Amino acid sequence: MTGSSARATARVVLATHNAHKVAEFQQIVAGARPDLEVIGYDGPEPIEDGVTFAENALIKARAAAAHTGLPALADDSGICVDVLGGAPGIFSAYWAGHAKDSSANLALLLDQLSDIADPHRSAHFACTIALVVPAGEGADGAEHVVEGLWSGRLARAADGGGGFGYDPAFIPDGQEPGGERTVGRWSAEEKNAQSHRARAFAALRPLLASL
Repeated sequence: MTGSSARATARVVLATHNAHKVAEFQQIVAGARPDLEVIGYDGPEPIEDGVTFAENALIKARAAAAHTGLPALADDSGICVDVLGGAPGIFSAYWAGHAKDSSANLALLLDQLSDIADPHRSAHFACTIALVVPAGEGADGAEHVVEGLWSGRLARAADGGGGFGYDPAFIPDGQEPGGERTVGRWSAEEKNAQSHRARAFAALRPLLASL
C-alpha cells in the first residue's frame, strides 16, 4: 500500500453515539485533513468519573481507542460561572438532575444568580478535546489534550431561540457596547466562528497532520 492510498483510507473514531456531533467533527476535520474520515463510536460508554473536562475527555477517547484500535477523539465541555467557583463546569449537562434537561439546567442557573449584580455575572464556556493514538505497527501511542475558552457573562434572562443549552443566556465578550446579544440571538455561522468548540478545534488541527 502506498503512502497516498494509506492516507486516503485513514479513519479516526469520535467517542460519541451522536450522529450530529460526528457530522460536525467531520466538517471541521475536513479543513485540515480532507482524507481523514470521522466515524461514530459503537462501543460501550465508559464511566465519566473525572473531575475536570480534560480527564473526562481522555476517559472517553481512551475507551474508544481501546475498543476500535483506531485513533480516537472525544470532547467534554460546559459553562463555568466565576461567582459559583467555576460551576456548573463538568456538571453542566446535569445541573438540574440526570434527566439532562437543558431548559431546566438554564432555569436553575439563572435562578441561582438572580440576586447577583451584572459586574459579577462573568462566565466562560470551556471545551476540551482529547486525541488518543493507540500504539501499533511499530509506532508508540500518544495522547494530546487541547482546550478552547469563550469568555463573557450571563444575562438576567434567556433571550433568543438560537443555539442550545446555556446559549440563550450567554453574552460573549468583545461585542459593541449597546449592541450586545446573547448567543441565542447569533446565527450558527457567527457562533461556529467564535465558540469555545471552534477555538479548541483550531488548536486540534495541527495534531491531525500526524494521523
